[in-house]
Amino acid sequence: MAVPNRPGEQTLSRIRTGLLIREARAYVGLTQAQLAERLHTTQSSVSNWERGLDTPRVDTLGRILQACGFEADLVLRGHDGVDRSQIVRNLRMTPTRRAEQFDEMARTFEMLRAARPVAVDA
Repeated sequence: MAVPNRPGEQTLSRIRTGLLIREARAYVGLTQAQLAERLHTTQSSVSNWERGLDTPRVDTLGRILQACGFEADLVLRGHDGVDRSQIVRNLRMTPTRRAEQFDEMARTFEMLRAARPVAVDA
């Protein structure tokens, strides 16, 4: 069943931040004051964002969307040749495995640090 009045998908270059915030807020039935309270900000800040008088930072936009019950899939990065499949594998790790891997890396760095030749002053 389709959800009425749901904000549509847009590319970042076409996003109108104020409209996105207003639609997300209205979708969940929040007033500007209620959203402001959830964000620990003022109603006038929310109003300014929605009217395009001010633009929230990207991390704030993510918090705004989360406060409205949406997951903010905002990914801004240059093409750096990073192996995306490795990132996906790491994100799928359990917290326990992630901690184990961190410990393994820490031990490796300690071994490398201990094996580094010490400079001798003449």
